[in-house]
Amino acid sequence: MNKLTFRVHALQKMTERNISVDDVAFVIENGEIIREYLDDTPYPSCLMLAWRDDRPLHVVTAENLTDSETIIITAYEPDPAIWEADFKKKRV
Repeated sequence: MNKLTFRVHALQKMTERNISVDDVAFVIENGEIIREYLDDTPYPSCLMLAWRDDRPLHVVTAENLTDSETIIITAYEPDPAIWEADFKKKRV
C-alpha cells in the first residue's frame, strides 16, 4: 500500500465525524472505487466505499504515483437521504 497522506481538511472532518485513521485505511484496503475523477488536478482522484462493521464509509483519495502516496481528501458516512441504499449512487 502507498503511504497515506492526510490533508488537514480530512483530519478535521474525520474528527468531527468520528472516523479514525484505521477506518480510512480499512476503506482503502478493502473498499471499492465507486466513482473516478480522472481529470482532477494535480492528481486523479476517486470515491471509495466500504462497510466498517455496520457503518458505510466514503473516502475520497487522490493518487500521487510519483511519490507513491495516497492523499486522503475527505471521509464521511454517506447520507441515506442522498445516496441509494447500497451507497454507490446518488438518488435522483
